[in-house]
Amino acid sequence: MAKTFKALSALLAYPTPEIQQATGEISEVIEREALVPPRLRDQLQALLLEIASGDIYDLQERYILLFDRTRSLSLHLFEHVHGESRDRGQAMIDLKALYEQHGLAIGASELPDFLPLFLEFLSTLPFKEAQEHLAQTVHILSAVAERLRKRHSPYEAVFRALTALAAVTARPEDVANLLQEDDPDPNDLEALDAAWLDEEVKFGPGADNCKDGLVARLRAARRPAGAPRN
Repeated sequence: MAKTFKALSALLAYPTPEIQQATGEISEVIEREALVPPRLRDQLQALLLEIASGDIYDLQERYILLFDRTRSLSLHLFEHVHGESRDRGQAMIDLKALYEQHGLAIGASELPDFLPLFLEFLSTLPFKEAQEHLAQTVHILSAVAERLRKRHSPYEAVFRALTALAAVTARPEDVANLLQEDDPDPNDLEALDAAWLDEEVKFGPGADNCKDGLVARLRAARRPAGAPRN
């Protein structure tokens, strides 16, 4: 089991004074296990320093602008592969069942595809098994990392570290498909509102079925670039 997953989960959590106080412990775990390449560990340390020394309200505002306000940077994995389609509900059920099979119970208000929660789950597994699950999300992690790079965000380092831990390379076409999606400026309120409009969900004949497993959902569920929304 690798505590590095839990440390990265904490880095992606909403900044609080408790997180600020825990940055030393988070740093120690990342350095002691040394599962992340040195260059990326240095970048993670820079983010940790910002969190430890920054004004808590500024840190919280930055977090909200990035991850809560911007759909293309959502920390909910199935947002990127299912959007508002009906498949997302079944995918949530399947992922929650996977957690329960491994003895992890989550609260009724928690969404199982929330990346920090997913990383907490990975931290309870043998490292190789955790890698296999993480690898299924590598195209999502790569796309979010690229969007954060364009914003010059220090949070990019967390997503680069996760792709390194997955030990697989995302297929370029999978990442390209995700990057075709709208990526509005977090300060453009009108564009953000448009991006968060609910997509039409189809039921009955012609609706997508929900039989795919977790791998298929995370690797292949996204629409091809240029395909119309359902």
